[in-house]
Amino acid sequence: MTTFTPDTILGDIVTADPANARILDRFGIDYCCHGQRSVANACAASSIDANELLNALGTARTAQRPEWADLNDVSLIAHIVSTHHRFLWNEFPRMAELVDKVARVHGANHSELTRVRDAFHELRAAVEPHLRTEETLLFPQISMRSATPHEPLSSELRAELSQNLTEHDRAGELLAELRQITNGFAVPPDACGSYKAMLAGLEEIEKDLHMHVHKENNVLFTRVLASA
Repeated sequence: MTTFTPDTILGDIVTADPANARILDRFGIDYCCHGQRSVANACAASSIDANELLNALGTARTAQRPEWADLNDVSLIAHIVSTHHRFLWNEFPRMAELVDKVARVHGANHSELTRVRDAFHELRAAVEPHLRTEETLLFPQISMRSATPHEPLSSELRAELSQNLTEHDRAGELLAELRQITNGFAVPPDACGSYKAMLAGLEEIEKDLHMHVHKENNVLFTRVLASA
């Protein structure tokens, strides 16, 4: 069983067992965009009792370390693209139609749906070009560099990594906004099937993007930067 301490890095907790992400989510702790913080620092920033969090993590079920955690850079990139990128490329168009439909049909009784629609479309507009840049520019550069990992990082690659991290932060802000507007994706009493499907879909996108960003920020990019 893995033992976590106040000095344990958040990203390492999720990499050890992705199920721990649910516990961190429950405490409102960002493990993806800000996953390089220690438990102590993250809890202090959010006025959370670190011992309470560590106790929750300590009583959680123990799972095997996920296979992706030990993939090399090239294989991890392939995993991210085939798992997370493919999900978003398929899900964004479907959800766009659903979000628009629900806002149109239920907007008179739920004024917040206009904000949901706008935040979702802003998220899509930010993330889709981001995915394309990763697939055509950033990931190929990281893959090529894996053959000579100890060479200094080029200024171009450093700038692209920095920009990528900034874009991850913005996606995280929009996901948090969607969660706040929908009161945690709570289903209202008058919700129809489409309304319920929209909320479930938004929550699934949040879950997937959190793990997606974690694998990039706290595993792939951390490894690339550490090798320089």
